[in-house]
Amino acid sequence: MSQAPRPLFSSARHRAQRDRMARLPASANFLAPIIAETLLDRLTMVTREFRRTLLVGAHDAALIDHLRATGTGLTIIEAAPRLADRTAAIAVEADAVDLPFGSFDLILWPGGLDSVNDVPGALVRLRALLAPDGLLLGAFVGDGSLPRLRRAVMADGVRSIARLHPQIDLAAMGNLLQRVGFALPVVDVEALTVRYGDLLALVRDLRAAGLSSRLAPASPPLTRDEAARIAAAFAAEADPDGRIAESFRIVHFSGWAPHPDQPQPARRGSGTASLAEALKRND
Repeated sequence: MSQAPRPLFSSARHRAQRDRMARLPASANFLAPIIAETLLDRLTMVTREFRRTLLVGAHDAALIDHLRATGTGLTIIEAAPRLADRTAAIAVEADAVDLPFGSFDLILWPGGLDSVNDVPGALVRLRALLAPDGLLLGAFVGDGSLPRLRRAVMADGVRSIARLHPQIDLAAMGNLLQRVGFALPVVDVEALTVRYGDLLALVRDLRAAGLSSRLAPASPPLTRDEAARIAAAFAAEADPDGRIAESFRIVHFSGWAPHPDQPQPARRGSGTASLAEALKRND
């Protein structure tokens, strides 16, 4: 009898990190409002109302308030128990959610897909939760992000077994949406550059956004020498003014639960569909 594969990410560390996020001031997480604003902008392109909404993640209080103000019936799921309790969310991981099929017209997932152990399983579950012609709209930090940090942790003198989070690219995400049964899948990327004075400033941002390592098992702590070498390698990438430009690639994705009245997708490889057109649904 074969054993189940070992999880790539630690659920316990995931919950602890998100509970830590909840104790920080909202301004500490600079990525959350950027992602939320983009998702809401894209939602305005949709020419229909959503009466029942599921939000994956309770870390953005401003987004929760905005959604409730629209009058939609809002359900929230959140992996971190303390954060879930504080926001009246259901405490559950996204790849383990168990709610009635067809319960929602809209599912928003503003970050976190890239750290789920069972990405296809999570998407299958969310697809089942959508009513026909329901919309899944989300974003996550994707492939090509943090190139300077990734180079720095591979600097000379740092252990060769240093482990970094795998990253999901656009092609893989598009294929996943199609494989699990979403219609009209659209995936695109938004490049974001942030300039830092040193490595510690970047690390603070990553922790505040819940983007520090969740790998299982956890790697042994860096030695002082290794940490110093990583910081020096990162600083060596500085611009003439002494600041280091780091890149975040925010992957945005959407997909519809199939419905007979939906337009048929364009021929594969035509490359003429845009996100705006895909989101413009008839009433």
